[in-house]
Amino acid sequence: MSDTVKVLELSGRRIVLVGTAHVSKESVDEVAAVIATESPDALCVELDEGRWRAMNSPDVWEKTDIVKVIKEGQAFLLLANLALSSFQRRMGADSGVKPGAEMVAAIKAAEAAGIPYSFCDRDVKTTLRRAWGKSNFWNKSKLVAQLIAAAFSNEKPDSAEIERLKVRSELDEMMGELAAYLPSVKEVLIDERDRYLASKIWATPGDKLVAVIGAGHGSGVEAWLGRLAGGGSTTDVSDIDRVPPPGLLARSAGWLVPALIVGFIVAGFFTSGAEASLQMLLRWVALNGTLAAVGSLLCLAHPLTILVSFAAAPVATLNPLVAVGFFSGIVEAWLRKPRVSDFQTLSADVSTVRGFYKNKVTHILLVFFLSSFGGALGNFIALPFLAGGAL
Repeated sequence: MSDTVKVLELSGRRIVLVGTAHVSKESVDEVAAVIATESPDALCVELDEGRWRAMNSPDVWEKTDIVKVIKEGQAFLLLANLALSSFQRRMGADSGVKPGAEMVAAIKAAEAAGIPYSFCDRDVKTTLRRAWGKSNFWNKSKLVAQLIAAAFSNEKPDSAEIERLKVRSELDEMMGELAAYLPSVKEVLIDERDRYLASKIWATPGDKLVAVIGAGHGSGVEAWLGRLAGGGSTTDVSDIDRVPPPGLLARSAGWLVPALIVGFIVAGFFTSGAEASLQMLLRWVALNGTLAAVGSLLCLAHPLTILVSFAAAPVATLNPLVAVGFFSGIVEAWLRKPRVSDFQTLSADVSTVRGFYKNKVTHILLVFFLSSFGGALGNFIALPFLAGGAL
C-alpha cells in the first residue's frame, strides 16, 4: 500500500484510512484497489448528502431562487458554495479528473461489491454557518474576500502539485488557507471536521472499514479514532452539528451601533440645540447612504438600485436584523432577473472577475455584499463625528 493508506487496528477493528487528492487519477485508482483488496464490511466517504446530490444533479444551480436566498439570509452560503465550486473546478482543470472523482469511484466500487456505504462529513452549510457565526464583521469581510480571491485565482496546478495535494486535499487546502488567514475560525474549518469524520467512521457498524478522506485529515482523524477506541471520547457530535443561536453579547452588539447613533444625535440636541442635532443627523445619513450607494455603484448596479441603497441604508442601520443588501439585492434581482443561462454557466463564470460581474446571479450577490459593507463602513466613519458633536 502507498504512504497515503493508513491501516489502524483499534479495539479489534480494522480501519483503513485512504488519504486522497480530490483531483488525482492515482487517487481514483487507489480507492478502487483498496476496496477490492480489503473487501470491507462498510465504506465511509468524506462527503455529506448535500454535496453528493449536487455532484449528481447538473441542474442544481438552475433550481436556485436568488430572491429567496437573500430573504432567508443565505447569500453568504451561496457565494461560498460558488467559490468552492470554482476552486475545485480550477484545481481539476489540467488533471482531467473531476473534483471528488475518487469519492464517486469508491461508492461505485462499493455498490458493485454489495458493500454498504455512508456519508461521514458534516454538511458544508453547517460548517460555513458555524464559521460565519464565529466571525466578527471584519473577519466576515475577510472571509468573503478570501473566498472570492480563491475563486478568481489563475493558478493552475501541475502534476507534481496535484500529487502534493495528497498531503492536503484541494478542499482542505482552501480551508487551511482560510484558517491561517482567519485563526478565529480554524477550529470550525479543520479541527471540528476531523472530530466529526472520526466519530462517524467509528460509529459505522463493522469490524473492517475503509474510509476515503482527504489526506489533509489523516493525522487529525487518526488521533480522534485513537481517543474513541480508548474511551476518551464519544461519537456524539451534536454539539458541533448545529448552528448555535447567538449569545446575549452577540445579540446586544447588533443594537450597539444604532443605539450609539441615536444616543449621540439626541445628546447633540440637548448640548448644542436642534439645528446642530439636525446637522449631525444629515451628516450621518450622507455618510451611511453614500457609501452604501458607492458599494452598489462599484457593482455596476442599476441606477434605481443605487438610489435604493442610499435610501435604505439608514433604515437598515437602525434595524440590525435587516442588512442594506436585503433591499438593494432584491431590487437588483427584480430589475435584472437572472435567466436560466445565468444558472447554467455559474460554475464557469465565477472563475473570472468579468464572469462574476456579467452573470446576473453573482452580480446580485455582489450588490448585496458591497452595499451592506459600504453602509456599515459609513457608520464606523460617522460615529466619531457624531460623538464629537454630542460632547
